Amino acid sequence: MRNYERNQRFRALLPVVFALAWPTMLEETMQTAVQYIDTAMVGKLGTDATAAVGSTATVNWLIGTTIYAFGIGFLAYISQALGAGDAERAKRASAQSVLMVLLTGSIFTLLTTCLSPYVPGWMQVEARLRPLASRYFLIVYLPMLPRSASVIFGTVLRAAGDTKTPMRVGVGVNLINIVLNFLLIYEPRMLSVFGHSFQLWGAGLGVTGAALASAISFSFGGIAITVALFRHKTVSPRGYSIRPDKTVLRPFFQVALPNMAQRFTTSLGYVVFASMINALGDIATAAHTVANTVESAFYIPGYGMQAAAATLTGNAIGMRDRQRQKDLSVLIIALEVAMMLVTGGLLFAFAPQMVRIFSKDPKVIALGSTVLRMVACSEPIYGISIVVEGMLQGAGKTRAPFVFNVAGMWGVRILGTFLCTRLLGGGLVSAWGCMIAHNILLCMLFVIYYRKLERNSFHGKNSDLSGVL
Repeated sequence: MRNYERNQRFRALLPVVFALAWPTMLEETMQTAVQYIDTAMVGKLGTDATAAVGSTATVNWLIGTTIYAFGIGFLAYISQALGAGDAERAKRASAQSVLMVLLTGSIFTLLTTCLSPYVPGWMQVEARLRPLASRYFLIVYLPMLPRSASVIFGTVLRAAGDTKTPMRVGVGVNLINIVLNFLLIYEPRMLSVFGHSFQLWGAGLGVTGAALASAISFSFGGIAITVALFRHKTVSPRGYSIRPDKTVLRPFFQVALPNMAQRFTTSLGYVVFASMINALGDIATAAHTVANTVESAFYIPGYGMQAAAATLTGNAIGMRDRQRQKDLSVLIIALEVAMMLVTGGLLFAFAPQMVRIFSKDPKVIALGSTVLRMVACSEPIYGISIVVEGMLQGAGKTRAPFVFNVAGMWGVRILGTFLCTRLLGGGLVSAWGCMIAHNILLCMLFVIYYRKLERNSFHGKNSDLSGVL
């Protein structure tokens, strides 16, 4: 009887989970497709162009994930407020998100503009590529205000259970980026369509054209998501003050600051990790860039389920429904492992073919295929940590993930890569081995911690995931 009741609960949750997950998966798919197209189009310009663009990519993670941390603070607050039926509190939090967009967008615009001449040098980019990498970096990061809006406002909408609007905006951003890439990167050229030839205009700007295409599409996305938020029935900030509200900002910062510290320090670790790989030469840099691009497509199920897990966990806590929390964790982790087993198998089987999409260099293909097949074996393990972290975000528990991520990044990935590449003479393969070890450790720590939270929440006095670390 108990198994029957549990299965019925799972069946009831399945459509809810997928209703939230599939738009995020589609959005991630589109973003990955555009990243594939970007890398392939820039790759046609040569290995130097690929290395110049990819060498500063981890700085994008550093900035983007730091801003996303503010979104997580609003996600936990708004999803729990709506779960408790308090729409007024959710709208006040949405108004405070406008304040955060203005602050973060302005600060990061100033920082990236001032630091753009120095970033390629810090990343140990080859001297001849630094001017090109610096120009690309400056153009891409000029529209930081709309980029901040895309991240934070998109998370606010997802907290309200609206994953379709960010998806639609993301599709528009990606389509604009693709079209502008075709027009801005290459010289004028002849195209043949259905037997008819015509000349297509092209600006011939190369890597600079790719940067302009990204900047324009980012600007469109920020404007579109802002309009969507202000028109949203549930969480529109219209009519609410954006002056600092302590009742919202105090719990917001309790969640956001540890998450921001986590994302900043781990992303800084990615920057250090990439700089050590850049020091291995242009072949290692190009193979690392291509492999990262290929691998990103196979994480799509993970991030789709993470979005659903965060929102639904926050709602369950707001409703004080312990059983729903427990059912969600079991169901979403099971679904995640199943999907990541499939994607990991596909990545292992087709790694060489995927790398050939982006590079024709035999050395890049061989090295990129090797590291992709290594990481393919750890896909399900990494998928578990992605989902569990999403549940912790919805619960507002960000301090322990901060400790786990920082310890794993700097104690395993960075230190291990330094020892393997600088002291032992290893190459990209050893560096990716350290990355995989980091992911395995992270999964173990997340699972142990969440199980501890479950025991305290479901069988103790607490009705939510509080009171532990």
